[in-house]
Amino acid sequence: MAKSLKSVHPFQKILRKGRDRSHPTVKADINVTPLVDVVLVLLIIFMVVTPIIASGVPVDLPKTVHHDRKADDGKDIIISVTADKRVFMFERLLSSAQDVTRFVEEERRKHPNKNAFVKGDSRAPYGAVRAVMEAVNQAGFDDMMLGTEERKEEK
Repeated sequence: MAKSLKSVHPFQKILRKGRDRSHPTVKADINVTPLVDVVLVLLIIFMVVTPIIASGVPVDLPKTVHHDRKADDGKDIIISVTADKRVFMFERLLSSAQDVTRFVEEERRKHPNKNAFVKGDSRAPYGAVRAVMEAVNQAGFDDMMLGTEERKEEK
């Protein structure tokens, strides 16, 4: 009897099985989990660091009920008056009102679009804050902003 051409040896079936396997399909999905992890870490870092980088010397500002908020955009000349009458401009201690006028004039020459922002401590004597305001006025500012904190309305 003649062997049929279609008959296949059992070992050939095993070999053919291995070759006929289809390759697994490639998934084209983007895994966003690592991206979300990185974004959350950056968000936490910014939330922690942002209050620390507030400009100027920390002072206890007076509290007002109707408080207009203005974000610190880095475009203000910040002059701080502490409770013990020390005057700082950008965290630099100034010795007199004449120094305030001179440094504010220099800063205004460099950046003419900047505004003056005076942060007076609530325990500072009125005269010390007023002297700084006059010095800023002599430097060429007709108006300036005074720093306050918001007080919650009591009902």
